[in-house]
Amino acid sequence: MSTPPERPKASKASKASLWDTVKAVGWSFFGVRKNSAYQEDLRKLNPLHIIAVAFVAVIVFVVALVLLVRHVAAA
Repeated sequence: MSTPPERPKASKASKASLWDTVKAVGWSFFGVRKNSAYQEDLRKLNPLHIIAVAFVAVIVFVVALVLLVRHVAAA
């Protein structure tokens, strides 16, 4: 039996930081992103990190909207 080919190990420089993930999720909320940046995000970002950051961002967005509506309705 032959052994499967080894995947090249990603260097630490090619990994995205938490801030890179937050920026990518933020840009996706606005729907504004260059294709080259999108392709780079696909290569660098971890899908689980994107889901986690997006979930937190949605919660923060909904809470901010509820607080804004309550403030406006109380005035």
